[in-house]
This record gives sequence, C-alpha cells and structure tokens, in this order.
Amino acid sequence: MIKIDIPNADVVISKKKPLGEEKEHKISSEYGFTDFRLISRDKGGIILFYNAQNELLFVGKARKLRQRVTKHFDDNVSAIKKHRDEVQKIAVIYVEDPMEREIYETYLINKLQAKYNIDKVFYK
Repeated sequence: MIKIDIPNADVVISKKKPLGEEKEHKISSEYGFTDFRLISRDKGGIILFYNAQNELLFVGKARKLRQRVTKHFDDNVSAIKKHRDEVQKIAVIYVEDPMEREIYETYLINKLQAKYNIDKVFYK
C-alpha cells in the first residue's frame, strides 16, 4: 500500500470585504481575495478552494499558481465558474515536480472528496 501524507498549505488566503474602492484586479475587487498576490507567480503546485463551512469545493494544479487562480475567477471554462461566490478560502501547496502535482491532485480529490471535481474521481 502506498501512503501519501497531505502537505500543509504554504499560503492560505481568505475572502475579505473590499474597502469600497475598486481594486486593480477582478479577483480583489469583485470576489474579495485582496491577498491573492501572496501566491507565488513563478511556482507550481496545488490549489484548494473551500467554502464558508470549510468544505473542499475544488482541487486543481498548475505550473504557475497565481496565474491559474486568477483564471478560475476570470474565464468561462473554469470548473468552478458557477460556484465562484461560494469560495471563501483558497489554500496553495507548492509542489514543483509535475508528477508529484498530478499524484497529489488525484489523491486530494478522492481522499477529501472535492465537491466540484468531475475528472479523476474514484469515490462516486
């Protein structure tokens, strides 16, 4: 049997009420993630989206994390596009190796039963 330990998040950002003025980016001003710039621009890893009850909504992976988080809130093909308002917390785990990212993503989706992941699901 293979044992995989879930790593601790390197960065966790929570939704905050914007302070009235329009921010420079949609994810800040429209969705309230004012600290999303704490996510590294150049590192790869795993992204976990949580709701207010701390339930895991979606797990994703990316070579460039900040850019991918932004895309989840900007584009129309994101798997969470209908659920963006539900997201209250974003956790990021830095994982540089592409094979390790793939393994962690699949493991986390199934172990924690991410609500909106439809690919790589074995628990249903």
